[in-house]
Amino acid sequence: MKMRDYSINTKCVQGGYTPKNGEPRQIPIIQSTTFKYDTSEDMGKLFDLEASGYFYTRLQNPTNDYVAAKIAELEGGTAAMLTSSGQAANFFALFNICEAGSHIVSSSSIYGGTFNLISVTMAKMGVEATFVSPDCTEEELNAAFKENTRAVFGETIANPALTVLDIEKFAKAAHAHGVPLVVDNTFPTPINCRPFEWGADIVTHSTTKYMDGHGAAVGGAIVDSGKFDWMAHADKFPGLCTPDESYHGITYAEKFGKEGAFITKATAQLMRDFGCIQSPQNAFILNLGLESLHVRMPRHVENGLAVAEFLSTCDDVESVNYPGLETDKYHEIAKKYLPNGGCGVVSFVIKGGRTAAEAFMKKLKVAAIETHVADARTCCLNPATSTHRQMTDEQLAEAGIPAGLVRISCGLEDKEDLIADLRQALS
Repeated sequence: MKMRDYSINTKCVQGGYTPKNGEPRQIPIIQSTTFKYDTSEDMGKLFDLEASGYFYTRLQNPTNDYVAAKIAELEGGTAAMLTSSGQAANFFALFNICEAGSHIVSSSSIYGGTFNLISVTMAKMGVEATFVSPDCTEEELNAAFKENTRAVFGETIANPALTVLDIEKFAKAAHAHGVPLVVDNTFPTPINCRPFEWGADIVTHSTTKYMDGHGAAVGGAIVDSGKFDWMAHADKFPGLCTPDESYHGITYAEKFGKEGAFITKATAQLMRDFGCIQSPQNAFILNLGLESLHVRMPRHVENGLAVAEFLSTCDDVESVNYPGLETDKYHEIAKKYLPNGGCGVVSFVIKGGRTAAEAFMKKLKVAAIETHVADARTCCLNPATSTHRQMTDEQLAEAGIPAGLVRISCGLEDKEDLIADLRQALS
Protein backbone atom coordinates (compact mmCIF):
# COMPACT_ATOMS: atom_id res chain seq x y z
CA MET A 1 0.00 0.00 0.00
CA LYS A 2 1.06 3.56 -0.66
CA MET A 3 0.82 6.10 2.16
CA ARG A 4 -2.19 7.79 0.54
CA ASP A 5 -4.10 4.51 0.95
CA TYR A 6 -3.64 4.34 4.73
CA SER A 7 -6.00 5.92 7.27
CA ILE A 8 -5.43 9.47 8.40
CA ASN A 9 -4.30 8.13 11.79
CA THR A 10 -1.40 6.28 10.20
CA LYS A 11 -0.56 9.29 8.03
CA CYS A 12 -0.22 11.43 11.18
CA VAL A 13 2.42 9.07 12.52
CA GLN A 14 4.29 7.96 9.41
CA GLY A 15 3.37 10.30 6.54
CA GLY A 16 5.82 12.48 4.65
CA TYR A 17 9.01 10.58 5.43
CA THR A 18 10.01 6.95 4.90
CA PRO A 19 13.61 6.22 5.91
CA LYS A 20 15.69 3.92 3.75
CA ASN A 21 18.02 1.25 5.05
CA GLY A 22 20.27 2.68 7.77
CA GLU A 23 18.70 6.17 7.67
CA PRO A 24 17.37 8.01 10.77
CA ARG A 25 13.97 6.74 11.95
CA GLN A 26 12.94 10.26 13.00
CA ILE A 27 12.86 13.10 10.48
CA PRO A 28 16.38 14.59 10.53
CA ILE A 29 16.88 18.26 11.34
CA ILE A 30 18.90 19.70 8.47
CA GLN A 31 20.09 22.79 10.34
CA SER A 32 22.09 24.27 7.50
CA THR A 33 21.61 27.48 5.58
CA THR A 34 23.26 26.20 2.43
CA PHE A 35 24.17 23.05 0.47
CA LYS A 36 27.35 22.02 -1.40
CA TYR A 37 27.60 21.02 -5.05
CA ASP A 38 30.50 19.70 -7.12
CA THR A 39 29.93 21.91 -10.15
CA SER A 40 28.18 25.13 -11.12
CA GLU A 41 26.25 23.11 -13.70
CA ASP A 42 24.74 20.96 -10.95
CA MET A 43 23.60 24.00 -9.05
CA GLY A 44 22.42 25.71 -12.21
CA LYS A 45 19.93 22.91 -12.84
CA LEU A 46 18.35 23.70 -9.49
CA PHE A 47 18.05 27.41 -10.28
CA ASP A 48 16.46 26.51 -13.63
CA LEU A 49 14.03 24.13 -11.87
CA GLU A 50 15.33 21.37 -14.10
CA ALA A 51 16.32 19.22 -11.12
CA SER A 52 15.03 18.79 -7.59
CA GLY A 53 17.23 19.57 -4.63
CA TYR A 54 18.32 22.30 -2.25
CA PHE A 55 20.72 25.20 -2.45
CA TYR A 56 19.58 27.72 0.20
CA THR A 57 17.25 27.22 3.15
CA ARG A 58 15.52 30.57 2.61
CA LEU A 59 13.66 28.86 -0.22
CA GLN A 60 13.49 25.19 0.78
CA ASN A 61 14.88 22.78 3.33
CA PRO A 62 14.61 18.96 3.45
CA THR A 63 13.23 18.91 7.01
CA ASN A 64 10.51 21.37 6.05
CA ASP A 65 9.64 19.42 2.92
CA TYR A 66 9.23 16.15 4.82
CA VAL A 67 6.75 17.81 7.18
CA ALA A 68 4.96 19.67 4.37
CA ALA A 69 4.56 16.35 2.54
CA LYS A 70 2.88 14.87 5.62
CA ILE A 71 0.43 17.79 5.84
CA ALA A 72 -0.33 17.41 2.11
CA GLU A 73 -1.13 13.73 2.69
CA LEU A 74 -3.36 14.58 5.65
CA GLU A 75 -5.34 17.12 3.60
CA GLY A 76 -5.42 15.00 0.45
CA GLY A 77 -3.46 17.56 -1.57
CA THR A 78 -0.77 17.24 -4.22
CA ALA A 79 1.82 19.72 -2.93
CA ALA A 80 2.49 21.80 0.17
CA MET A 81 4.96 24.20 1.72
CA LEU A 82 5.73 25.45 5.23
CA THR A 83 5.90 29.13 6.12
CA SER A 84 7.13 31.03 9.16
CA SER A 85 3.58 31.61 10.48
CA GLY A 86 -0.07 31.20 9.67
CA GLN A 87 -0.20 34.86 8.67
CA ALA A 88 2.57 34.26 6.15
CA ALA A 89 0.67 31.24 4.82
CA ASN A 90 -2.48 33.25 4.21
CA PHE A 91 -0.56 36.12 2.66
CA PHE A 92 1.39 33.82 0.33
CA ALA A 93 -1.74 31.86 -0.64
CA LEU A 94 -3.54 35.04 -1.70
CA PHE A 95 -0.67 37.11 -3.08
CA ASN A 96 0.49 34.14 -5.17
CA ILE A 97 -2.51 34.75 -7.43
CA CYS A 98 -3.18 38.44 -6.74
CA GLU A 99 -1.33 41.64 -7.63
CA ALA A 100 -2.03 45.37 -7.65
CA GLY A 101 -5.43 45.82 -9.23
CA SER A 102 -6.79 42.45 -8.07
CA HIS A 103 -9.86 41.88 -5.89
CA ILE A 104 -10.65 39.31 -3.18
CA VAL A 105 -14.02 38.14 -1.89
CA SER A 106 -13.74 37.10 1.75
CA SER A 107 -15.98 35.95 4.53
CA SER A 108 -16.26 38.73 7.09
CA SER A 109 -16.09 36.22 9.94
CA ILE A 110 -12.35 35.53 10.10
CA TYR A 111 -9.45 35.98 12.49
CA GLY A 112 -8.77 39.66 13.22
CA GLY A 113 -5.17 39.46 12.07
CA THR A 114 -6.23 38.02 8.71
CA PHE A 115 -8.99 40.63 8.39
CA ASN A 116 -6.36 43.32 8.91
CA LEU A 117 -3.98 41.65 6.45
CA ILE A 118 -6.62 41.67 3.71
CA SER A 119 -8.44 44.92 4.46
CA VAL A 120 -5.46 47.14 5.35
CA THR A 121 -2.05 45.76 4.39
CA MET A 122 -2.98 44.14 1.08
CA ALA A 123 -5.09 47.20 0.26
CA LYS A 124 -1.90 49.26 0.48
CA MET A 125 -0.46 46.88 -2.11
CA GLY A 126 -3.37 47.62 -4.45
CA VAL A 127 -5.45 44.51 -3.71
CA GLU A 128 -9.10 45.34 -2.96
CA ALA A 129 -11.47 43.18 -0.91
CA THR A 130 -15.20 42.78 -0.43
CA PHE A 131 -16.29 41.12 2.81
CA VAL A 132 -19.51 39.13 2.90
CA SER A 133 -21.36 37.46 5.74
CA PRO A 134 -20.75 33.70 5.93
CA ASP A 135 -24.54 33.44 6.14
CA CYS A 136 -25.12 35.36 2.91
CA THR A 137 -27.37 33.96 0.22
CA GLU A 138 -25.93 32.67 -3.04
CA GLU A 139 -27.25 35.80 -4.73
CA GLU A 140 -25.52 38.09 -2.21
CA LEU A 141 -22.30 36.12 -2.53
CA ASN A 142 -22.28 36.25 -6.33
CA ALA A 143 -23.00 39.99 -6.22
CA ALA A 144 -19.69 40.53 -4.39
CA PHE A 145 -17.60 39.38 -7.36
CA LYS A 146 -15.98 41.81 -9.77
CA GLU A 147 -14.23 41.49 -13.10
CA ASN A 148 -10.89 41.63 -11.27
CA THR A 149 -11.75 39.08 -8.53
CA ARG A 150 -8.95 36.53 -8.24
CA ALA A 151 -9.71 34.55 -5.06
CA VAL A 152 -12.31 33.73 -2.43
CA PHE A 153 -11.25 33.29 1.20
CA GLY A 154 -12.84 31.92 4.36
CA GLU A 155 -12.16 29.96 7.55
CA THR A 156 -13.64 26.51 8.14
CA ILE A 157 -14.40 27.47 11.74
CA ALA A 158 -13.92 31.18 12.25
CA ASN A 159 -11.65 32.45 15.02
CA PRO A 160 -13.15 33.45 17.44
CA ALA A 161 -16.79 33.76 16.28
CA LEU A 162 -16.96 29.99 15.61
CA THR A 163 -19.11 30.44 12.53
CA VAL A 164 -18.92 27.43 10.21
CA LEU A 165 -18.24 28.15 6.55
CA ASP A 166 -20.55 26.62 3.97
CA ILE A 167 -17.62 25.41 1.90
CA GLU A 168 -19.71 24.05 -0.96
CA LYS A 169 -21.62 27.33 -1.33
CA PHE A 170 -18.43 29.41 -1.41
CA ALA A 171 -16.67 26.93 -3.72
CA LYS A 172 -19.59 26.93 -6.15
CA ALA A 173 -19.54 30.73 -6.37
CA ALA A 174 -15.75 30.87 -6.72
CA HIS A 175 -15.71 28.32 -9.53
CA ALA A 176 -18.64 29.98 -11.32
CA HIS A 177 -16.42 33.07 -11.55
CA GLY A 178 -13.28 31.14 -12.53
CA VAL A 179 -11.30 31.65 -9.32
CA PRO A 180 -10.13 29.33 -6.51
CA LEU A 181 -11.48 29.04 -2.98
CA VAL A 182 -8.81 29.40 -0.28
CA VAL A 183 -9.82 27.98 3.11
CA ASP A 184 -8.02 28.36 6.42
CA ASN A 185 -8.54 24.97 8.10
CA THR A 186 -6.61 25.72 11.31
CA PHE A 187 -9.30 24.99 13.92
CA PRO A 188 -10.72 21.64 12.77
CA THR A 189 -7.43 20.41 11.24
CA PRO A 190 -7.67 17.67 8.58
CA ILE A 191 -8.66 15.27 11.37
CA ASN A 192 -12.12 16.85 11.59
CA CYS A 193 -12.52 18.51 8.17
CA ARG A 194 -10.91 18.09 4.75
CA PRO A 195 -12.03 21.12 2.71
CA PHE A 196 -10.77 19.69 -0.61
CA GLU A 197 -13.51 17.05 -0.41
CA TRP A 198 -16.08 19.87 -0.39
CA GLY A 199 -14.66 21.89 -3.30
CA ALA A 200 -11.93 24.07 -1.77
CA ASP A 201 -8.81 24.53 -3.92
CA ILE A 202 -6.15 25.80 -1.51
CA VAL A 203 -5.96 25.11 2.23
CA THR A 204 -3.91 27.07 4.74
CA HIS A 205 -3.00 26.43 8.37
CA SER A 206 -1.52 28.20 11.30
CA THR A 207 0.49 25.15 12.37
CA THR A 208 1.18 27.07 15.59
CA LYS A 209 -2.21 25.84 16.81
CA TYR A 210 -3.46 22.25 17.02
CA MET A 211 -0.91 20.83 14.58
CA ASP A 212 1.91 21.79 16.95
CA GLY A 213 -0.48 21.59 19.89
CA HIS A 214 1.99 22.51 22.62
CA GLY A 215 2.68 26.21 22.15
CA ALA A 216 6.27 25.44 21.16
CA ALA A 217 6.77 26.54 17.55
CA VAL A 218 5.20 29.24 15.37
CA GLY A 219 4.55 28.17 11.79
CA GLY A 220 2.18 27.96 8.84
CA ALA A 221 1.41 25.72 5.89
CA ILE A 222 -0.17 25.96 2.44
CA VAL A 223 -1.60 22.91 0.65
CA ASP A 224 -2.71 22.76 -2.99
CA SER A 225 -5.51 20.39 -3.99
CA GLY A 226 -4.00 20.12 -7.45
CA LYS A 227 -7.49 20.40 -8.94
CA PHE A 228 -7.85 24.02 -10.03
CA ASP A 229 -7.18 24.43 -13.76
CA TRP A 230 -5.11 27.61 -13.95
CA MET A 231 -4.64 27.46 -17.73
CA ALA A 232 -8.41 27.33 -18.24
CA HIS A 233 -8.47 30.81 -16.71
CA ALA A 234 -5.09 32.00 -17.96
CA ASP A 235 -6.24 35.60 -18.42
CA LYS A 236 -6.94 35.87 -14.69
CA PHE A 237 -3.65 34.35 -13.52
CA PRO A 238 -0.78 35.67 -15.64
CA GLY A 239 1.68 34.97 -12.82
CA LEU A 240 1.05 31.25 -13.24
CA CYS A 241 0.17 31.11 -16.92
CA THR A 242 2.73 33.41 -18.61
CA PRO A 243 6.55 33.32 -18.45
CA ASP A 244 8.11 34.52 -15.20
CA GLU A 245 10.98 36.68 -16.40
CA SER A 246 12.30 36.88 -12.83
CA TYR A 247 12.80 33.11 -12.92
CA HIS A 248 14.26 32.20 -16.30
CA GLY A 249 11.02 32.65 -18.23
CA ILE A 250 9.30 29.62 -16.69
CA THR A 251 5.55 29.29 -17.12
CA TYR A 252 4.60 27.48 -13.94
CA ALA A 253 1.21 26.11 -15.03
CA GLU A 254 2.73 24.60 -18.18
CA LYS A 255 5.86 23.14 -16.61
CA PHE A 256 4.35 21.83 -13.35
CA GLY A 257 0.69 21.35 -14.23
CA LYS A 258 -2.31 21.71 -11.96
CA GLU A 259 -0.68 19.55 -9.29
CA GLY A 260 2.49 21.55 -8.76
CA ALA A 261 2.28 25.02 -10.29
CA PHE A 262 0.85 26.91 -7.30
CA ILE A 263 3.34 25.70 -4.67
CA THR A 264 6.30 25.90 -7.06
CA LYS A 265 5.54 29.54 -7.85
CA ALA A 266 5.00 30.37 -4.18
CA THR A 267 8.39 28.83 -3.39
CA ALA A 268 10.45 30.05 -6.35
CA GLN A 269 8.99 33.56 -6.33
CA LEU A 270 7.38 34.55 -3.01
CA MET A 271 9.60 32.60 -0.61
CA ARG A 272 12.61 33.80 -2.61
CA ASP A 273 11.56 37.43 -2.26
CA PHE A 274 9.87 37.53 1.17
CA GLY A 275 11.86 34.80 2.90
CA CYS A 276 9.14 33.76 5.37
CA ILE A 277 10.64 30.30 5.82
CA GLN A 278 9.88 28.10 8.81
CA SER A 279 13.05 27.09 10.66
CA PRO A 280 14.01 23.39 10.36
CA GLN A 281 13.98 23.18 14.17
CA ASN A 282 10.38 24.42 14.26
CA ALA A 283 9.41 21.99 11.50
CA PHE A 284 10.87 19.14 13.57
CA ILE A 285 8.83 20.25 16.61
CA LEU A 286 5.74 20.58 14.42
CA ASN A 287 6.14 17.00 13.22
CA LEU A 288 6.22 15.74 16.80
CA GLY A 289 2.85 17.43 17.28
CA LEU A 290 1.45 15.97 14.06
CA GLU A 291 2.30 12.45 15.24
CA SER A 292 -0.34 12.74 18.00
CA LEU A 293 -2.84 15.04 16.24
CA HIS A 294 -5.34 12.23 15.63
CA VAL A 295 -5.24 11.30 19.32
CA ARG A 296 -5.48 14.85 20.68
CA MET A 297 -8.29 16.29 18.57
CA PRO A 298 -11.07 14.00 19.93
CA ARG A 299 -10.10 15.02 23.49
CA HIS A 300 -10.17 18.71 22.59
CA VAL A 301 -13.64 18.22 21.09
CA GLU A 302 -14.84 16.28 24.17
CA ASN A 303 -13.65 19.01 26.52
CA GLY A 304 -14.99 21.80 24.33
CA LEU A 305 -18.47 20.27 24.20
CA ALA A 306 -18.52 19.66 27.97
CA VAL A 307 -17.52 23.26 28.70
CA ALA A 308 -20.01 24.65 26.18
CA GLU A 309 -22.83 22.59 27.71
CA PHE A 310 -21.90 23.82 31.20
CA LEU A 311 -21.72 27.47 30.17
CA SER A 312 -25.10 27.28 28.45
CA THR A 313 -26.67 26.52 31.87
CA CYS A 314 -25.06 29.49 33.68
CA ASP A 315 -27.24 32.50 34.56
CA ASP A 316 -24.26 34.90 34.24
CA VAL A 317 -23.64 33.85 30.63
CA GLU A 318 -25.60 35.70 27.98
CA SER A 319 -24.81 33.39 25.06
CA VAL A 320 -22.53 30.51 24.04
CA ASN A 321 -21.06 29.82 20.60
CA TYR A 322 -20.04 26.23 19.92
CA PRO A 323 -21.17 24.41 16.76
CA GLY A 324 -21.36 21.13 18.66
CA LEU A 325 -24.28 22.41 20.75
CA GLU A 326 -27.66 21.40 19.34
CA THR A 327 -28.92 24.93 20.03
CA ASP A 328 -26.08 26.58 18.12
CA LYS A 329 -26.89 28.50 14.94
CA TYR A 330 -24.31 26.48 13.00
CA HIS A 331 -25.11 23.04 14.42
CA GLU A 332 -26.77 21.68 11.27
CA ILE A 333 -24.04 22.84 8.92
CA ALA A 334 -21.45 21.55 11.40
CA LYS A 335 -23.02 18.09 11.21
CA LYS A 336 -22.38 18.21 7.47
CA TYR A 337 -18.79 19.43 7.45
CA LEU A 338 -17.67 18.41 10.97
CA PRO A 339 -19.43 15.12 11.80
CA ASN A 340 -16.75 14.19 14.37
CA GLY A 341 -16.80 17.61 16.02
CA GLY A 342 -14.86 20.75 15.25
CA CYS A 343 -12.37 21.82 17.90
CA GLY A 344 -11.95 22.65 21.57
CA VAL A 345 -12.54 26.40 21.25
CA VAL A 346 -15.67 27.87 22.84
CA SER A 347 -16.70 31.52 22.78
CA PHE A 348 -19.28 33.02 25.11
CA VAL A 349 -20.57 36.41 26.20
CA ILE A 350 -20.75 37.20 29.90
CA LYS A 351 -23.50 39.50 31.14
CA GLY A 352 -21.93 42.83 32.06
CA GLY A 353 -19.80 43.20 28.94
CA ARG A 354 -16.09 43.87 28.79
CA THR A 355 -15.74 44.74 32.48
CA ALA A 356 -17.38 41.50 33.61
CA ALA A 357 -15.33 39.49 31.11
CA GLU A 358 -12.06 40.90 32.42
CA ALA A 359 -13.08 40.28 36.06
CA PHE A 360 -14.00 36.68 35.20
CA MET A 361 -10.69 35.96 33.51
CA LYS A 362 -8.67 37.32 36.46
CA LYS A 363 -10.23 34.68 38.72
CA LEU A 364 -9.39 31.66 36.54
CA LYS A 365 -6.83 29.26 38.00
CA VAL A 366 -6.51 26.41 35.46
CA ALA A 367 -7.12 28.46 32.33
CA ALA A 368 -4.44 31.05 31.58
CA ILE A 369 -4.91 34.42 29.87
CA GLU A 370 -2.87 34.12 26.69
CA THR A 371 -2.78 35.42 23.15
CA HIS A 372 -2.97 31.85 22.01
CA VAL A 373 -5.44 29.13 21.19
CA ALA A 374 -5.57 25.42 20.32
CA ASP A 375 -3.00 24.35 22.91
CA ALA A 376 -2.64 21.30 25.15
CA ARG A 377 -3.17 23.73 28.03
CA THR A 378 -6.45 25.61 28.45
CA CYS A 379 -6.19 29.33 27.73
CA CYS A 380 -8.56 32.23 27.19
CA LEU A 381 -8.74 35.88 26.14
CA ASN A 382 -11.09 38.75 25.43
CA PRO A 383 -10.61 39.38 21.65
CA ALA A 384 -11.87 42.98 21.72
CA THR A 385 -8.94 44.00 23.94
CA SER A 386 -6.30 41.75 22.35
CA THR A 387 -6.31 39.94 18.99
CA HIS A 388 -9.09 42.08 17.46
CA ARG A 389 -8.36 45.42 19.12
CA GLN A 390 -7.56 46.99 15.73
CA MET A 391 -11.20 46.52 14.69
CA THR A 392 -13.93 49.10 15.31
CA ASP A 393 -17.08 48.21 17.27
CA GLU A 394 -18.95 48.03 13.96
CA GLN A 395 -16.39 45.65 12.48
CA LEU A 396 -16.46 43.55 15.64
CA ALA A 397 -20.24 43.29 15.42
CA GLU A 398 -20.05 42.36 11.73
CA ALA A 399 -17.54 39.64 12.54
CA GLY A 400 -19.77 38.31 15.31
CA ILE A 401 -17.44 39.31 18.17
CA PRO A 402 -19.21 41.35 20.88
CA ALA A 403 -16.93 43.40 23.13
CA GLY A 404 -17.77 41.17 26.09
CA LEU A 405 -17.00 37.94 24.31
CA VAL A 406 -14.51 35.52 25.90
CA ARG A 407 -12.77 32.86 23.86
CA ILE A 408 -11.69 29.82 25.83
CA SER A 409 -9.56 27.12 24.24
CA CYS A 410 -10.08 23.87 26.08
CA GLY A 411 -6.87 21.88 26.39
CA LEU A 412 -6.25 18.27 27.33
CA GLU A 413 -6.92 18.58 31.06
CA ASP A 414 -9.76 16.72 32.79
CA LYS A 415 -13.05 18.28 31.73
CA GLU A 416 -14.39 18.25 35.30
CA ASP A 417 -11.43 20.37 36.43
CA LEU A 418 -12.11 22.85 33.64
CA ILE A 419 -15.77 23.12 34.57
CA ALA A 420 -14.91 23.59 38.27
CA ASP A 421 -12.52 26.40 37.34
CA LEU A 422 -15.18 28.14 35.28
CA ARG A 423 -17.75 27.71 38.04
CA GLN A 424 -15.58 29.36 40.71
CA ALA A 425 -14.59 32.20 38.38
CA LEU A 426 -18.20 32.93 37.46
CA SER A 427 -19.25 32.86 41.08
